[in-house]
Amino acid sequence: MIIDDIILDVEATKERDPAAHSSMEVLLLYQGVHALIAHRFAHWFYERKCFFAARLISQISRFFTQIEIHPGAKLGRGIVIDHGAGVVIGETAEVGNNCTIYQGVTLGGIGTEKGKRHPTLGNNVTVGAGAKILGSFEVGDNCTIAANAVLLKPLKKNITVAGVPAKPVRIDGEEVNKIPHAYSADLGKLQDKIYVLEKRIRMLEKNPGEMKDGSKES
Repeated sequence: MIIDDIILDVEATKERDPAAHSSMEVLLLYQGVHALIAHRFAHWFYERKCFFAARLISQISRFFTQIEIHPGAKLGRGIVIDHGAGVVIGETAEVGNNCTIYQGVTLGGIGTEKGKRHPTLGNNVTVGAGAKILGSFEVGDNCTIAANAVLLKPLKKNITVAGVPAKPVRIDGEEVNKIPHAYSADLGKLQDKIYVLEKRIRMLEKNPGEMKDGSKES
């Protein structure tokens, strides 16, 4: 099972990282893959309550990869941690299949109470560089968290968020603040009227004595 997961992680990185040239290169030289491999063994020990061994593996991995994944975190298959430096994934965090996580990401908790306190990511979620997802809530499938966003609330599937705090900018591929098509024609007419009025204003500024009917003031 662990070997199968490692193979899928390597193949996912090779497919989704345009800089990767071969599976062997990814396996031997990519610290994101190394962190995932170490975590899968650490998690195996964690589930069997060998907490010291699990933590020892995770700390050694953190030292070499600069990626901190608590051995209690649950990670799916086909995950890519791209670049990876500064990534922190908390104890009760869960990451679904085929997710992509960039450098500086934090899947963190709020408060010091025991129990579920870290986020749960669905499948095919992308978390941009420097983004922070803080708290115990779910992020739906196919969501994208923009770089440096701070997400504090749950998301349904197929949503892109950005900002601090993070807010939806796309839902099901459509821009949130996009003007409805039914109003686009009226908007075009309004822009034409504005252009005519601006042209008229410029003419009056050049000839302040000119009246609306084209005559001159006496």
